[in-house]
Amino acid sequence: MKDVWNAMADPTRRKILTMLQEKDMTAGEIAERFEISGATVSHHLKILREAELVLTFKEKQTITYSLNTTVFQDFIKSISDMFGRGGE
Repeated sequence: MKDVWNAMADPTRRKILTMLQEKDMTAGEIAERFEISGATVSHHLKILREAELVLTFKEKQTITYSLNTTVFQDFIKSISDMFGRGGE
């Protein structure tokens, strides 16, 4: 879970995850929505992959990224448990 916390600490990575909640996207589609280099977007995607927050699907030369809802939901639940049940 530590990798997930580190991955979620960055606002750009949180924005990428929000975008992937809407639809699966390629790195190029993701990069189009930011004013940062493609290399920087790739770095953020690598961190998200390592934290298992995103899944990749390769078709020919194209890699498509999607939100790993299982890990994402587990993370949200851990936050809810931490803050939602703190007074119980």
